[in-house]
Amino acid sequence: MKGTPIVILLVEDDPAHAEIVRRNFAGFRIANRLLHVADGQAALDYLYRQGEFADPELSPAPGLILLDLRLPKVDGLEVLKTVKEDRNLCHIPVVILTTSAAEADMINAYDHHANSYLVKPVEFPQFLSLMENLGYYWLMWNGYPY
Repeated sequence: MKGTPIVILLVEDDPAHAEIVRRNFAGFRIANRLLHVADGQAALDYLYRQGEFADPELSPAPGLILLDLRLPKVDGLEVLKTVKEDRNLCHIPVVILTTSAAEADMINAYDHHANSYLVKPVEFPQFLSLMENLGYYWLMWNGYPY
């Protein structure tokens, strides 16, 4: 349904990048909930409701995952593999949002069923533009079955 709020799990270790995403998505005036974790292990803990994320009221299932590849503790590609191999999680769209433009990273991501692969621009205005377009696509134009 268009305009239906979704939970977005942002897995990003760079606090500045996380803040740009948060501010941009807040501007859409849809009651989406952006939840941020800073490493791959925290993402897995969140998705499997372990540790500090055990309470389902505080860790609702995401409708979209924005995933950096270069993460501490557990690499983003490992998080992607885990999500897409799990029957209960594989339906969640995963957008890779990374600084890596390496073809091998893109191939690996798509081989493991990433739904999109976006390279973060180095220049701040271009990064803001990417976030705006990403927000429009995933929050306004894309349809969700739930």
